Amino acid sequence: MSPCWSDRLSAGIDRVGAPVCVGLDPVLESMHADLRARHHEPAAAVREFTRGVLHAVAEHAAAVKFQSACYERYGEHSWAAMHEGMIEAARLGMAVLWDAKRGDISTSAGHYAAAAQRLGAHCVTVSGYMGRSAVTPFLEAGLGAFVLVRTSNPDSDAVQGLRLSDGRTVAEMMADEVRSLGAARLGSCGLSDVGAVVGATKSGDAAALRARMPEQIFLVPGYGAQGGTAEDVRSMLRPDGRGVLITASRSIIYAKSAGAEPWTDAVKHAAERMRQEIAAVIAGS
Repeated sequence: MSPCWSDRLSAGIDRVGAPVCVGLDPVLESMHADLRARHHEPAAAVREFTRGVLHAVAEHAAAVKFQSACYERYGEHSWAAMHEGMIEAARLGMAVLWDAKRGDISTSAGHYAAAAQRLGAHCVTVSGYMGRSAVTPFLEAGLGAFVLVRTSNPDSDAVQGLRLSDGRTVAEMMADEVRSLGAARLGSCGLSDVGAVVGATKSGDAAALRARMPEQIFLVPGYGAQGGTAEDVRSMLRPDGRGVLITASRSIIYAKSAGAEPWTDAVKHAAERMRQEIAAVIAGS
């Protein structure tokens, strides 16, 4: 039997020594000029880029996060490149997260879950604002789910920061739902297959959310290019130093090469620096 998401991810974190996730957000205009020059078709560049990043970060990333929108943009061959990338990432020992932010219910969510399985994903990002039936089909398919709770975009405050009649914020209400939904889905590591997306730039809310979700893994976007720092991670940790997965995309995958250095070496060095920085913060927490 395949390990559940939380145990698979925990094993990956143990392997590299830090809860690091590298986001694959392929944008043609941002890729190294030499790579773009070799390919007339965007999908071909996306395929080479994906494989190059995966092999560059495999020693330092416990997980990789495929941004579905970026792959969908370039059509069917780019979608195929995402599928190939997921299979390769798993072969390299990394946990595979499909960042698709699905949010439909019942039958439709079941179809999305089947698509995730076919692609080779181990976990999916999900919006739970249509209720539990937007999340449970993924769990029933044996996948993990990261539910949007407190996202890093500034305009999220207008919705997620609103106070309900019982005094909770919308984000706190969603946190309670996530904990309840994940209570029956704990891995042997003691963490749930139902996690929460909590942005690094929202660290001021993190302690309250952690108190509401002690068994949840927090997927923490916003690190690096979006302004989140390693110190923002501290308030999100459990007392045992676990319970987070820190993700960075642009600051890693588009790291600038030094001189004649191959672009993949720059990516590898950026991932290594991130791993060392996150590991140091957790060790000092």
